[in-house]
Amino acid sequence: MRRFSRRFRAPVVLPCDEAGSVLRDAVVDVDDDGRIAHVGPADTAPATDAPTTRVTGLLMPGLVNTHAHTPLTVLRGMGGDLPLMRWLTEVVWPAEAKLDGADVHAGMLAGSAEMLRGGVTTSAEMYFQSEHVVEAVLEIGSRVVLTPGIITAPGMERLGTWQQMRDAITRWIDADGLRFGPGERIELGYGPHAAYTLPTEAITSTAALAKERGALMHLHVAEAPGEDDAVRAEFGSVPAMLEATGSLGGRVLAAHAIQLSDDDIAILARHDVAVAHCPGSNAKLAAGVARLTDLRAAGIRLGLGTDSPASNDDLDLWEEQRLASLFARQRDADATALTASGALALATREGARALGRDDLGVLAPGAWADLVHVSLDDAAFVDPDDDAQLVSNLVWAAGGRGVRDVWVAGEQVLADGVPASVDPGEVLAGARRVAAKVKA
Repeated sequence: MRRFSRRFRAPVVLPCDEAGSVLRDAVVDVDDDGRIAHVGPADTAPATDAPTTRVTGLLMPGLVNTHAHTPLTVLRGMGGDLPLMRWLTEVVWPAEAKLDGADVHAGMLAGSAEMLRGGVTTSAEMYFQSEHVVEAVLEIGSRVVLTPGIITAPGMERLGTWQQMRDAITRWIDADGLRFGPGERIELGYGPHAAYTLPTEAITSTAALAKERGALMHLHVAEAPGEDDAVRAEFGSVPAMLEATGSLGGRVLAAHAIQLSDDDIAILARHDVAVAHCPGSNAKLAAGVARLTDLRAAGIRLGLGTDSPASNDDLDLWEEQRLASLFARQRDADATALTASGALALATREGARALGRDDLGVLAPGAWADLVHVSLDDAAFVDPDDDAQLVSNLVWAAGGRGVRDVWVAGEQVLADGVPASVDPGEVLAGARRVAAKVKA
């Protein structure tokens, strides 16, 4: 008889594996360290005397948000009808200059609660005053791949020079390691903002430090027309600059990656650069539509991101699945360009791969037990006994409204739609306090 800390049993388990399996009356066994030990049908599961948690709907892995600035929940709706560069320079950067550590904590806590309610257990965050992001994540129990921002922009001078920002990340990684916290909830990386907000030296030197440490380098690439004209004039494109300066070859995540040529796509593929696709934010800011089908055909690792809740304006990764599929189908005039199962993979397993993680976004032995329970007692699921229709209904119709419970590293962090370790009323009040402050 094998000993586990807990067995989860559900009528349906979606491992979100390569095969797209749909397991009926299945179990997920979790070890004492919060990792998955076994997944499979209940009738062939190993005997155990571990306590069993039974859920009535389906179990699936937590979603992975590959690009976010979640503390900006407190700026939601500000400048909502402006294009990207005016939105940044006239609204966001001046408002961000007013945020202190407590404000960042409040915004991250509110956004993390929102993501958990939608089944998002991991987010890749680029933000500043990052120790307060960590505090919020550990408080609510979610998971983060944190790439503290490095930037030169109006109002950001108080955070230090780009060299000071870069070196602070290096000291943090060297002191605490790439991953730490209970269930390795925190992973650290580097977040050089973009080629248009930093000198080339900042990106190349950061890339070298990240490579030395095996850390993720996460930056905005070719998001909107006109933003990087100076780089294009010198190098041809941002991907060309990254290649010419030796900034590729490590773990690199390019957020957005919309304004790309065929040569740019070839560069990303040649250096195994991953892309965080953010269709909702891109559409709202009229930044363009990413060449999703071409990126996939080139073998580029892809995930989905919400981007900032101030530019999206939500943190709903189910909506991003639908938008990614709709835009790909429209762009290619092909109703098969991105299927429901393909979109779900981008939000789970493939999103984790884009971050360089094979221990997230999938229910498999060795992966972290980041589990989401989705109720099937909803009119969205018209025939839950049909495997293909179940997945289609989940992606296209039900989305996050069916999420009931969430566990991270085997620990329950959402119970019947309510965060387990924070008071939702206090979280909302904290976010509203900051929102009022930045308008004063």
